[in-house]
Order: sequence, then C-alpha cells, then structure tokens
Amino acid sequence: MTTQTPRGATPVSDPATDLPTVAVVGVHGHGATHVRKVADLQERGLAVLTALVDPRPVEGEVPWFPDLDTLLVQARPDVVVIATPIHTHLALASAALRAGCDVLLEKPTTASLAEHAELLAVVEETGRLCQVGFQTFGSGAVDEVARIVATGELGELTGVGAVGTWVRGAGYFARARWAGRRTLDGVEVVDGVVTNPLAHAVATALLLAGARTVEDVTDVRVDLHRAHPIEADDTSAVVVGTRGGVQVSAGLTLCAPQRSPARIAVRGTLGTATLFYETDEIEVSSPRGTRRIRCGRVDLLTQLLMARTHPAIRLRCSVADTGAFLRVLEAVRTGPDPTPVPDAFVEWRGELGDRHPVVADVEHWCARVAAEGATFTELGAPFAV
Repeated sequence: MTTQTPRGATPVSDPATDLPTVAVVGVHGHGATHVRKVADLQERGLAVLTALVDPRPVEGEVPWFPDLDTLLVQARPDVVVIATPIHTHLALASAALRAGCDVLLEKPTTASLAEHAELLAVVEETGRLCQVGFQTFGSGAVDEVARIVATGELGELTGVGAVGTWVRGAGYFARARWAGRRTLDGVEVVDGVVTNPLAHAVATALLLAGARTVEDVTDVRVDLHRAHPIEADDTSAVVVGTRGGVQVSAGLTLCAPQRSPARIAVRGTLGTATLFYETDEIEVSSPRGTRRIRCGRVDLLTQLLMARTHPAIRLRCSVADTGAFLRVLEAVRTGPDPTPVPDAFVEWRGELGDRHPVVADVEHWCARVAAEGATFTELGAPFAV
C-alpha cells in the first residue's frame, strides 16, 4: 500500500526528539479537550503539538492554520485529531489519510453508511491508521464484562439494554448551526440523541453484544421523537438484531427531569452485568452474589500512538469496528422525521440557555425499552401514541 503526500509538504517531526507530531482540527467546544490531551502528552514526552486548525484564529505559541488543506501543504504532521461537525468527517479524514497521516476521528465516524464505506476504502487504500473516538472502546470495564460473559457466570445471553436519561437545555442546541439538525444547507448532519450525545450508549451496547461490523447487524427499528424545537430526535428508542442472535435495545432521552448515569445491562439466564460507562464501573448480580467492580480506561489517542510503532497492537476502535453503529445511524438518517411530543406530555423547566423540556415518565419508558426490547410506540408510551 502507498500513501499520498501533497506537493510541497514536509514532515514536521522534531529531529531532536523523534516524537510524533500531532495537529488538532477543530479546537473549540469538545476539540478543546483534545488540545489539552495532546498538551498533556507533550509534557509527558510522548508527542508534540505542532498545529491547531480552525476557521477562527487561535492565539498562542502553537501555529494556527485556517483549514486542513493549508496545513498539509506546508507541513505534514504524523497524527491528525479531527473534532469537527459530523458532516465534515469524511472529507477531512480522507485528506489527512491520503497525506500520509494517521488519524483520531471523533465520533460518530461519518454522517451515513455510504460515507462509512468510503472512509473504510480510504483506510485500506492508504494503509494508514484511523481510530474513532468512541472512548468506551478503550474501557477496561468493557473488557471485564466480556470476560465475565465468557466464563458463563451470567448463563446464556438473553439481551443487552442501554438506558440514557440526560438533560440538554436550549443553549446546547444553540451552540452551533448544525446542532440538532438532520440536514444543514442541503448536507446531511444527523445530529440527534442516538447519533451524538448518547451515541456511546448505543455503540457500547452493540460492542457488548458482539456486534462491531456492518455485517454484524441484521435489522434495526427506530422510534424517533422530539420535545425540543429542533429537527433531530431528542427522545428515541432503538431495537437492533445482531448476527449473533443477541438483541440490543436502547431507550434514550435528553428530556429527563435530571441527568442520571448512562447504563448498559448485559442480561443472561443466570444474572446481569450492568456497565456504567461514564465511570467505567460494573455491577454484577449472579448466583455468586452482587459485587461492584471499578476499572480503568485506555486513552484512544495514546493507544493510536502506540499502534503506530508496534504493528502487533490492534486499534481499540477502528473504522471497521464502528460499522454496527453506522447501521443504526443509517436507520435514523433514513427514518421518518422525529414526531413532536404532544404539549400535554411536556413540562418546561429552567430559564434562558438552561430551559429544557421534561417528557412525562420518560425515565420509566426508557428503562422499559432497554428491558423489554420494544420501542416506545410498541410499548404504548402515552407520549408516543
């Protein structure tokens, strides 16, 4: 396999240290977290932050570039971190990979299943590494649940259910033009609860059910609703069939009365292991009793850097590993527009940017979706009828 480097581009690795150089594309919002991460790696002597790319000028000692193309013409970093809107992922990641860079791409991978296939082809064409930022794929708790399942402690798996009951106010959807949109200026964005804020719940539930690739998913049912005045969904149910025969279901909302820890229950004939993925904790209930386990997490950028120099290391979350999630995203993208929740089932709380809707009994219905493997409508949730 060969890589393609733009004419005039030169490596920017520090010859004195030979440390990998890293550029961050999209440095505001969540991108600021990546800037801090790379700065921390630099302090630890593991990488060098050499460029910041953003349409808005960035002051400081690190060189700023208005767009990725400008950076790649002048200097080629070893690794490019992309933390930009969903609909820009394919073009930016492809440009970086074809320039000979390895990539950490924020989730979700792309805005459609077709784009996912195109990006996967670019990865294969270039031979470069592309890690996708589903941080839970680096969780030791995911590994531990898999180990527990493999021992037979839970018996035969009967299903995996995810519950996410979060709160997002008006300010969340006002932060960017693409926030809460299905399309923007004729381009598909697909920014809803399933595909962005609680995407980790869906992707991790699929992972625990043994579904990583596109082929691992047999069918998807989605039930999309919205209480916010947005285009996309903020309260949704997803039911997924997998090739391994384990059904995955998720009840998700941004319209809960208060934020609760997201959780994924792996259910078996003998017991249950519940993963609280935000804190990498597991609660196991089986014939052995009940116990709580706290685990660590592998940082995906650090792991990418390690994989660059150790070919035997497999990426924790490659583009191919997100194929199952993209099957769900595609069902959301091609599904009907979310149904507005009737006013009778919505209570508005808070003021200004914190003003948010609360859907009646939504926590109860999200839990039922996860436990029973049926959508809101199928269960007869009043707000969905």
